[in-house]
Amino acid sequence: MARDNGPDWSERGASADGTPRVIVIGGGVGGLSTGVYGQMSGLQTRIFETHVLPGGCCTAWSRQGYIFDYCIEWLIGTGAGNDANRVWRELGALDGKTVRDFDMFNKVVDEDGRSVTFYNDPDRLEAHLLEISPADAEPIRAFCADLRRFVKIELYPFLTPDPLKSVGEKLRTLLKVLPAFRLFWRNAATPMHRFADRFSDPLLRRAFRNIFYQDPETFPVLPYLYNMACAHNRNAGFPQGGSLGLSRSIEERYLALGGILNYRCRVDKILVEDGRAVGVQLKGGARHYADIVVSAADGYTTLYGMLEGKYTSPAIETLYGEMLDKPGILFPAVVSAFVGLTGDFDPDDSHSTTYLLSEEEGRRLPGALQNSIVVQLRSRYSDGFAPPGRAVIHCTYFSDFHYWRRLRSEDRKRYWAEKREVAQFVREFLERRYPGMNERIELVDVASPATTKRYTGNSNGSILAWKAFSDAEDLANELVNKGRMQLPGLKGFYMAGQWVGLGGLIRAASTGRFAMQYICKELGREFRAFESQAGERWHTGKLGPFPQLDKALDKQAADRPARAARGGDAPALHATIV
Repeated sequence: MARDNGPDWSERGASADGTPRVIVIGGGVGGLSTGVYGQMSGLQTRIFETHVLPGGCCTAWSRQGYIFDYCIEWLIGTGAGNDANRVWRELGALDGKTVRDFDMFNKVVDEDGRSVTFYNDPDRLEAHLLEISPADAEPIRAFCADLRRFVKIELYPFLTPDPLKSVGEKLRTLLKVLPAFRLFWRNAATPMHRFADRFSDPLLRRAFRNIFYQDPETFPVLPYLYNMACAHNRNAGFPQGGSLGLSRSIEERYLALGGILNYRCRVDKILVEDGRAVGVQLKGGARHYADIVVSAADGYTTLYGMLEGKYTSPAIETLYGEMLDKPGILFPAVVSAFVGLTGDFDPDDSHSTTYLLSEEEGRRLPGALQNSIVVQLRSRYSDGFAPPGRAVIHCTYFSDFHYWRRLRSEDRKRYWAEKREVAQFVREFLERRYPGMNERIELVDVASPATTKRYTGNSNGSILAWKAFSDAEDLANELVNKGRMQLPGLKGFYMAGQWVGLGGLIRAASTGRFAMQYICKELGREFRAFESQAGERWHTGKLGPFPQLDKALDKQAADRPARAARGGDAPALHATIV
């Protein structure tokens, strides 16, 4: 689907027609976005991606006809008529797709089977919570009243970085924010932990912390209200095709605009001459030159690997020196267990449920950071994730990256044993909650935080990089606004992606838009952005071929039905993603 060669950029000098050339490192959503906006603005861009698929963490893989969708749980900007949706339309991310919206954000169930459902509709949510705990009427009504207020607010700052906003743009933003200033300030200043502790009901105290599936621990109340309001307004749905489908659509848009995308190309070094980035050197020694270089790759690898730590600042040193391994600063790594099974689910089953575990159960989950596990019925999210007559479940939990990294590097046998323990726990856990499911399970596929690091290069296996509302936020924003996504002492170089955008796909996409606006200003060219007009209906064939991740295990799985018919094999318990 992508162009893996393209014109020769191995020679210095301007292009034949004088069009500036831009090299982008990394084909995740941030890198693809940078390329798309560069092509729309009349530049020649080229993306170098290490992997064989676009999207970085916004990806999927396939096994025995199942599609295991790894990233999107909800996507801000799926509804029409707002700036977040405009970004996705410009990128072609939603071309030809339907969107599935849910009436609830998440369900939380405790060890005794008591549950609370976080409906997106504030009236329905308030009635449900009051039924659970009338004694907690005061905090319940306060939360739902603020949710009603957020439903009426549309604020999506994803089009232009603050330093480039016109006076009119800044004034319009101010007019939106001022009437709701106290609402924003109060909820941004109130940690969710403190708010949740106001509840007398023990289930509500724990459940509110887990609205976002597991407890982010440092978040204030604000992002919960904002995202639930977006979901209520049908602007935080799940796009057809899921994570890889989103990435493939942006890739298709990029190639249609004339961009060049090279897979299996790892950038080892950013070439610098006289204080200016002039190109990149790939693994193997090949060099490619350009007028501008943008890295949308892992931040630490970019700064201390490709640039050898030569271009930093006190803010950068604090971020990547003091904070990278500090608890609560990075969004936690996750363990994923995908379950493929025959049959379907009860229509009344929640599409997403957080189960609170006992300490004994929590200890069984290798490397777990919290006593909880999230179970999502992914077949409900989009058609095509499972073969006919089958379904997919995605189970996740926050986990310690260093635990898995040490195992994989020092004790590979135990590493695989721990992955099998995850698979076994998931199988037993699902059987207790869905009696008879054990016999329906065809395979369990486990990915660890070490897997994320291997396939994406993300520091500490973190999918969303720096946590918003953490000590890192102001420093990261300083790089975007004060630093204009550049580094001190280095011209012709910019950074994009989640390590400057603070997590979330719309934020990653917006960094590409921001970076290209800064680049156009430097080059004295007009920044241009226009919506995709592609109208072909989405279908699963657009996901393209999936890489072969483990041929031996796939052959074993293919042979399993014949062996099982002879009574020689139990259902799959392998952990195939390494």
